[in-house]
Amino acid sequence: MALKPTFRPAALADAAALAVLADIAANGLANRVWLDQAGPGQSALEVGRQSVRRPEEVDSYCNATIAMVGAEVAACLIGGLPEDLFDVSRLDEKADVFRPVVRLAAQAAGTWYIDVIASFAEFRGYGLGSKLLTVAASKAEETGAVGNSLVVGSWNAGAERLYRRCGFVPVAREPAILPDTYPQSGDWILMRRPLT
Repeated sequence: MALKPTFRPAALADAAALAVLADIAANGLANRVWLDQAGPGQSALEVGRQSVRRPEEVDSYCNATIAMVGAEVAACLIGGLPEDLFDVSRLDEKADVFRPVVRLAAQAAGTWYIDVIASFAEFRGYGLGSKLLTVAASKAEETGAVGNSLVVGSWNAGAERLYRRCGFVPVAREPAILPDTYPQSGDWILMRRPLT
């Protein structure tokens, strides 16, 4: 079955879906960070949803493109220029788990950085990831960036294969700082792709 996705800029109303997709992209790490930030009676996903609703946040809906299949949100792409998204001088304000990711992203200045690319399980295997990477290349061209960049966990072999097939190459890595109870271990890998 071939999916015929349509792409549109995200809207504020997409915040809940974007929070879930951001957590999927982070292999559950975002949820753990949001849980630590949650106040009494507040769920981790509500913290994530509130983050996505704020225009100044890296994972803001303002930086997102939604892939729709029919009337359903199927996947998303969130990103921008690293120099606009990350302030390395405020690295100590980031959760430990994401500090290596921010340090790697800071090395990708001049590219259009993919912070989140994810799809819901029922829409995987239909080429949405490749199509969103094409959207990312268009974003790079529109912003005058020299290409795209992203960070992937070394334990996410399927995603790394997709990125390599789409022209990304590894350029740097840092050991991942993961919770003791997290089932994976390894490195964060910065990958780049020039515009062709």
